[in-house]
Order: sequence, then structure tokens, then C-alpha cells
Amino acid sequence: MHHRTSRRTLLAATAATAAAAATGVVAVPGTAQASGTSTDSRLKRLIARMSLEEKVGQLFVMRVYGHSATAPDQVDIDANLDEIGVRTAAELIARYHVGGIIYFTWAHNTRDPHQIADLSNGIQRAALAQPTPLPLLISTDQEHGIVCRVGEPATLMPGAMALGAGGSRSDARTAARIAGAELAALGINQNYAPDADVNVNPANPVIGVRSFGSDPQSVAGLVAAQVKGYQSAQVASTAKHFPGHGDTSTDSHTGLPSIQHTREQWAELDAPPFRAAVAAGIDSIMTAHIVVPALDPSEDPATLSRPILTGILREELGYDGVVVTDSLGMEGVRTKYGDERVPVLALQAGVDQLLNPPDLSVAWNAVLAAVKSGEISEARIEESILRILRLKSKLGLFRDPYVTRRGVDRTVGAKEHLAAADRIAERTTTLLAHTGALLPLSRRTHRNVLVVGADPASPSGTTGPPTTTLAGAFEELGFRATALPTGTAPSPATIEAAVAAAAGKDAVVVGTYGVTATSSQRTLVAALAATGVPVICLAIRNPYDIAHLTGTGYAASLATYSWTDVELRAAVRVIAGRARPKGRLPVPVRRADAPEQTLYPVGFGLSY
Repeated sequence: MHHRTSRRTLLAATAATAAAAATGVVAVPGTAQASGTSTDSRLKRLIARMSLEEKVGQLFVMRVYGHSATAPDQVDIDANLDEIGVRTAAELIARYHVGGIIYFTWAHNTRDPHQIADLSNGIQRAALAQPTPLPLLISTDQEHGIVCRVGEPATLMPGAMALGAGGSRSDARTAARIAGAELAALGINQNYAPDADVNVNPANPVIGVRSFGSDPQSVAGLVAAQVKGYQSAQVASTAKHFPGHGDTSTDSHTGLPSIQHTREQWAELDAPPFRAAVAAGIDSIMTAHIVVPALDPSEDPATLSRPILTGILREELGYDGVVVTDSLGMEGVRTKYGDERVPVLALQAGVDQLLNPPDLSVAWNAVLAAVKSGEISEARIEESILRILRLKSKLGLFRDPYVTRRGVDRTVGAKEHLAAADRIAERTTTLLAHTGALLPLSRRTHRNVLVVGADPASPSGTTGPPTTTLAGAFEELGFRATALPTGTAPSPATIEAAVAAAAGKDAVVVGTYGVTATSSQRTLVAALAATGVPVICLAIRNPYDIAHLTGTGYAASLATYSWTDVELRAAVRVIAGRARPKGRLPVPVRRADAPEQTLYPVGFGLSY
């Protein structure tokens, strides 16, 4: 009986918070917060009723396997038991009181739109069935381009560097608005995008085309535009990876990168997009597992650095919204300290949300023990909980955390969204080289096309393969097209087969992917060009491929910045003259034999 009465009280408190949110009196993360607002007062009363275990749980955002919150497949139950010690998402919420869940394709969370919506509703039902009913932040990495968790039939937009090539803030905002609307319809209310890194290192193995480009001010404008787009869709956006991951040659998933920028260089190169995001009212900022000695001589990774997260992000940049770590399972944050120390140090540095620890039990109990021992004060974690609950309130989750299948059908993959994606993609395709008058390709003179090249796996698992997509797009425009996958490292036999297939063709399109000085993709292009059939090179990931193809004899070269279908189809329309090439390089392409010299500068792009 006592439990029933207590639960009514807690539900009433939650409802009161919801009522406050409905009035519009909500503090906006990313701007100076007025702690005396009525919403804050209600949220603080709600926090005061929470147990210590519930408070600790609110700090965590965790992965979970399965397509359903309560009835996942047996293989996913087994994975959950092995990695988390629970069977389902509902059990995860009941045991650890987590404040958020992150969706992954490989965790079988994102099969199709109705399933995703049902999973989101099941998660929220489980959360609101707890002694303290608190809705969850449900997040994912839907950057678009090469990082994409929700695939077709959802609308897939051009990725960041493609948008950088388009150069339109309006397009960037529209892309985020559409992406946000579709995520919201699926019950995903926090997106880990846009990427605010300035990619000044062509060898960057982890950012690359996930960045809008190499010019800090251009990146800043596009980041701010995307923040506004997501805001208009009532989805929390996340600028990442603070203080800037654009000049690394080490992947923080597998090692601990170090950036040697001076403090002045950081302020000039890396800071502008994050400053723009804060000014635009960004809802959350993700930390980077990188060392920046000029910002913190202790050489702790930024995720664990109080000088960086509190001194610079909170105090210097004036940011008081939610700070979320990058995944705590990445090697970059585990190199220096053990898994039980990392979450404690992150909270002491100024973090609010602890994302995806490798062992939740170890991390959760470490934070609990740190609070009980006084190493972290309860008041400190309540600061983070208040920021998290403010965000949930702002997003309307206390008022109604659920979505409907009707909303999914009305929004996800809507015709107007798909049409907008096509229009935006056409403005991003970049023509870098064109000898003679081959392009635009005419059906009358070059009707029979061979498409060869790399077929990297679909980022979302729902598109491609690229050679098939390109050939199909040519067919739709009235060409005869044949697809012949040759891979990223074609063997002599594969190259010989491609040369044989080119016989009698009017043109060959080669989809290149990560070409290097020693890559046999270069040999493929040269062998095809030697047949006398005109060769069109299409860089389907990094625009730097062209630097390693100099002298191979190609007739034209373009860049798409990703191999998602929307970008590949747009490239075919450009090649065939159904759209004019309008993209301009958002990064410089340097000479392969003399990297200190620029082959194609920022802003370069041909047209016809």
C-alpha cells in the first residue's frame, strides 16, 4: 500500500514537470541556464525523490541487443546476458535505471521503421513502469553519408562532406530537418550529429568525409545550420568530437590520438564550429578520446580532462548543456586508465552522460561507489541529472514519449523528403577533371556503359552495392549498363576480366575507394584507359583519390563523398547531363608526389 501511494506521488511529480514543459517555460541547453525557473524547481524536486541508484543510472546511455524491448530473438538475449547480464532492454532499465539507450544496426535495433517505433515505445513503457517513471533519451549515430544506423526506406541524405561540397547552409538545414523529423517519428530523440570536426588531415582514418570540410568558418556555418534543422524537428543534436578530432592520423577506436595544435591553432582551426554550435543552442556536445597537450599538459584524453571540458567548454565557451562521452568502449579512452576509473574521471572532468561502457556493471558500480565514498559528491551528479532532465523536458518526453505507426507512415521516407534528398545530392557532386568533350555523356554516342569498381558495405545495411546502383541509375536514364565489381584491391585476373568486359563498350565508369600510391585500383584505371574506351573515375568516398590517379589516362573524374544510393544516383544524373555539376571541393587535394603542393584547392570544381 505504501508503495502504491509513493508511486502516485512520483507520477504526479512527473506530470507536473510535463505541465511545466507544456507551458513553454523550459531552460534551453546550450545557453545560460536560469536555475530558478519553475521547470528547474520541479525537476529538482523530482531528483530529490530519486534513490542514489536511480541517480547513477540516469548518467548512463547503454547499448542493448534486440528488435524488441521485451521479446528479442534468442541470439540477442544471449548477447545481452553475455555483455550486460540482462535478457532484454526492459530488464536493463529495471536493473540499472539507465537514462538513455543507443541504437545500433549491428545490435539488431534498426530493422525497419515500424519495428524501430515499436522498440522505442517498448523502451519508454519500461522506463515509465519504474518506481520513478522517467522517459529515456533514445539516441543513435545518424550522421548520414558513411555513418548511418537507420537505412531505407527512411530518407538517406548526403553526408557532411557532400553538404560541404554543396556549400549551402539552407540545404544543410533542410537535410537536418528532414533527418530529425524521421528520427523523431521513430522515437529516436537524440542524434549524435552533426560532426563539428575540421578535417585538415587527409590521412585522418576516423573523420574524413564525416566532416563538412577543412575551412573552420565554412564548417561552423554548416554545423549551426544543422543544429537549427534538428531543433525544428524536436530532436536533440550533438556536436562532436570536442575539442576537435580533425587533425589525427590515429583512429581513437583502436588507439589514443594526439593533436599537436598550439592553443592559438586550436582557437583558429578547431574551436569555431563548436562556438557556432553553442551559439545556435546545441543540445549536447560529445567528447573526443584524444590528447591535446596544449589544452591539458597532463595528456589525459579530452573525455577525462577537467581543463578541457570544464575549463574550456563550460567556462570559456559558456556551454551549460549536456556533455556526452564518445563510446567508453573505444580504446582511446581505455589506454591510460582502467574501465572502473574512466566513468568516475569523466564525471569529475565535467561529463553528464556516460556512453556505452564496455561493462556496464563495472562502470555503474564504480560511479555508485565513488558517490558513496565521497570521491564524487551527490550534488555533482545531480548537476548532470538536472541537465539531462532539462533536455528530456525540452523535447517533450515528460508530456508524451510515445510515437505512432501512423506517424511513421506519414513521415519516414515521405515522397517530398526523398525528392529533397535527390535535389540536395545533385548540388554536391563535384567534377574535378574533364578532358575533351566526353561529358555530359550522351545516350546517342555513349549508350553502352560498363560500371566497375569497389563495392564497400552499405553504411546502413540497406543500400547498394555501388556498382549495381550506378548501373541501375544509368539504365533508368536510357543507357545500357553492365555492373562488374572489382573491389578495392583488384587482382591481375580481375583487371584482365574488366579489360575484356570493356571491349565494345562506349564508356567505363570506375568507382574508386581509398586509392593509394600502391593501390591496384590505379592499375585498373590505367589498364581500362589503355583500351581506348573513355574512362570516368568516380571517387565514392574520399575526394583525394584523384591525386593517386594522375597519369592513368582517365577522361573525367568526379567525387561523391559517399557511396549511399542518393549520392550515386545524383552522380549518374550529373554524368548524363540531367543535372549540372555544382559541387566545389570543401577540402584541398594535395599532390601525391609532393604533398606540400596543392593539386586542387578548396572551392575548386568544374561545370558544363
